[in-house]
Amino acid sequence: MADSRIAIPSSLPGGLDAAVDAHFGHCALYTVVDIEAGKVARVRTLPSVPHAQGGCLAAVDHLARNGVTQLIAGGLGMRPLMGFNQAGIQVFRGTGLPSVGEAVAAHLRGDLEAFTREFTCAGGGHHAH
Repeated sequence: MADSRIAIPSSLPGGLDAAVDAHFGHCALYTVVDIEAGKVARVRTLPSVPHAQGGCLAAVDHLARNGVTQLIAGGLGMRPLMGFNQAGIQVFRGTGLPSVGEAVAAHLRGDLEAFTREFTCAGGGHHAH
């Protein structure tokens, strides 16, 4: 796997042991993992963007400005998925993974599928995207 910077929506306090947040647009923060030579090289956290009107696309821009090249998400809507695609950020489906570390390990093994239109959510229980 080429070098990359992966963002994973996470519960507090973030890091590899944190739980993967079910929906990127409402996460507490992002755990950002730099991958070099197929291994975890650096782990840090990045605050989330307030989820107001247009918040999804503001979050896309926020992650892109911080050098993120890939996102592992349990859920997101069509609008942010299109935004990530336009920003050149690959999105992978991380549904059901218990921790950030396990999500990253699954990704490094090639076990995560690309997040495509059929996986997007339409809002049920939170703001529509």
